[in-house]
Amino acid sequence: MTESVVPSRRMQRPAIFVCDLQDKFRNAIYQFDKIVLTTQKVLRAAQILQIPVYATTQSVAKLGGTVAELEPLLQSAVCIEDKTRFSMWTPAVQRHFSVEQQQDTGKSDVVLVGIESHICITQTTLDLLAEGHRVYVLADAVSSCNPQEVPLALARLRAAGATVTTSESWLYECMGDAAIPEFREIAKLVKETGPDTKKALDGLLGSNL
Repeated sequence: MTESVVPSRRMQRPAIFVCDLQDKFRNAIYQFDKIVLTTQKVLRAAQILQIPVYATTQSVAKLGGTVAELEPLLQSAVCIEDKTRFSMWTPAVQRHFSVEQQQDTGKSDVVLVGIESHICITQTTLDLLAEGHRVYVLADAVSSCNPQEVPLALARLRAAGATVTTSESWLYECMGDAAIPEFREIAKLVKETGPDTKKALDGLLGSNL
């Protein structure tokens, strides 16, 4: 008799980091609104797949809070930390991360979205890689004030060991199996957000990949 195999996700310890998507940057960051669209999709997927979310703001007193479009999707975030450091991997985030992820064994698969690709995203990625975590940088959800900085930053992060990919590719890799219970909801989400994803891909990936 053949024993049945219970479907499981490909990634067992995923986490999502949302970096500094604040109103003050809306008119400064290249294709900012498209980054927000992709981040909304990623955060909706996080709710379906029950993936913990960590978010930061940069000097909120000076630069303002997180954009209104993301606030409803961040209500269940593990933490939203204000920082002055460029890296999201602050002591406060580390403490929350350690408790939530129960890092007594193994490492996490962390996906990064936000700004700026050559500063905060880069430093966060390098810090996470140094801790032994696997890092996925979503090229349709990161940008900078200067679009020429983006492909250079992504090339550096690839060389350092990060995986540079797209939101849809990451979602399906995170699931790994169409037989998992959440697959239908994720497939529906991908279909619903298809037009927004196309806008993000058209606007960002020409130079980012």
